[in-house]
This record gives sequence, structure tokens and C-alpha cells, in this order.
Amino acid sequence: MTTIAVTGHMDLTEDSVPLVRAELDKILAAYEPAELVGVSCIARGSDSLFAEAVLAVGGRLVVVVPSRDYREAKVKPDHAATFDRLRDAAYEVVVMPYATASREAYEAANAVLLERAERLVAVWNGQPPTGKGGGTADVVYEARGAGLPVDVVWPDGASRRA
Repeated sequence: MTTIAVTGHMDLTEDSVPLVRAELDKILAAYEPAELVGVSCIARGSDSLFAEAVLAVGGRLVVVVPSRDYREAKVKPDHAATFDRLRDAAYEVVVMPYATASREAYEAANAVLLERAERLVAVWNGQPPTGKGGGTADVVYEARGAGLPVDVVWPDGASRRA
């Protein structure tokens, strides 16, 4: 079994989505589908793209939900159908023991991603942490600090919404 977690930017531009997806497909193609487990919080953007790519190659998906109210409080209407479809397709759903979505809940969910993973895929533009905690750069730094291999995905032409 190979377990790969994802972290990444939520605010990819529309033009970036197919570029990132193509890179994710290339990375996942190196693994035996029956032995592949992807771990994702299935947030908008990178997390969902990765989850969809894992399922598309025949891997299994583990979804980590940061809090009990996450779906109702944080998932916007234009992402709800994708969130629900991916959650329903998961072979395991881990709901963190937090009543409400908060920085603490996100950081705990990120810790679960890193605990379960043998590798981390980071859809990341390389910018340093913002200092708020729980962001993509924070997760990359934590993974590297723990000795977890990190595959950075940021193809030429990728960008974030302003």
C-alpha cells in the first residue's frame, strides 16, 4: 500500500486547473492503482483535484473532515456537489473531533494527513507561510521537517486568483 496525502492552494485560477490536474495524473500514474491510497480534506481546489485524480486511476480515497460542522459552515454552494460526491466515494471518512471549523481543527486535520502519509503532494507556489498557521506552506514545512518526501506541483502557467 502506498499512501499519499495532499495539501494545496484552494484558489487556483480556472486556467490552472487542467495544468495542475495533468501533473497530478502524471505523479499518480507511477503507482499501482490497487495499492494507492490518497488522503485529502477535499476542500475546493487542489484537495479535490487530487481526490478526483486518485479515484480516476482506481485508487482508494480517505477523506479527513476538519470538524463536524465543516460541510454546512465552510463548503460553498458551488463546491457542495463535488464535496458530497468525493465524500461518498471515499472508502474511509475521518471526522475530526471538533464541533466547529477553526484554525485548530484545520491544523489537527493536517496532522492526520501527515501521520497517515508516506509522501505528500503539495500543489504549492513556493511562497513561505503567512504566519496564520494551517496553510499549504505550513504543511509542506512540517512534512519536510518530519522527513516526509514532498512532491511539489506548480506547473508553468499555474496561478492563484487575486
